[in-house]
Amino acid sequence: MSMNVFLTKNRGLLLAYDQGLEHGPTDFNEKNVDPAFIMNLAVEGQFSGVIFQKGLAEKYYDGKVPLIVKLNGKTNLVKGEPLARQLCSVKRAAEIGAKAVGYTIFAGSAHESLMLEEFGRIQEEAHRLNMAAITWVYPRGAAIKNDMAPEIVAYAARIGLEVGADAVKIKYPGDVKSFKWAVKSAGKVKVFMSGGPKAASEANFLRQVRGALDAGATGLAVGRNVWQSSDPVRMAHTLRKLVIENSSVKEALRA
Repeated sequence: MSMNVFLTKNRGLLLAYDQGLEHGPTDFNEKNVDPAFIMNLAVEGQFSGVIFQKGLAEKYYDGKVPLIVKLNGKTNLVKGEPLARQLCSVKRAAEIGAKAVGYTIFAGSAHESLMLEEFGRIQEEAHRLNMAAITWVYPRGAAIKNDMAPEIVAYAARIGLEVGADAVKIKYPGDVKSFKWAVKSAGKVKVFMSGGPKAASEANFLRQVRGALDAGATGLAVGRNVWQSSDPVRMAHTLRKLVIENSSVKEALRA
């Protein structure tokens, strides 16, 4: 149940590629639509871990980078209050070679109780198999007016602690002080900043990551800001300098 397999110098850089189910192929181009390209990127970019849904992991995972299998998901075709249910068992994730499982909780959704209950069972099963349980906590639904509000982000972090997660993936609200409170609210849970959609500029994204790290984040779980980059491997190495080597933004950009 330790996250240590995903950490170097107590920091982690995770490559997320679960967007195909959530968004369809709209995020992809001719290269990154191929999961084999992402698997190679995870290796060449020296990522601490790669995040796949079950189908991708079964067909493309090569064992060269620690695996996190995302256990739930949904399409964006159904509108209304978000609900993502379990698609893969913890046992199957272990058989594929996963060292951890991931699960999204849409806190604030009218269906949050179903996801909280499901993650509670998943966390216990994962720990029995000595696997880490990671939760993406994304406040969404009619009750959430601003999912980036500092108090909402801190609540998301605290949910990760309360439900027994080993790590929580949350959004960065935009300033170090707010995120420091979120990290403190997470207690002993490892906090990973969510990479989110492609940023307007590389430097702006790196400044956000630097802010999250300065606030005490363990690392970054990033997808589109790497594999949508014009040079994904270079971007991966830049982020590794920032996250693992604790470089400044200026130093990382020289990578």
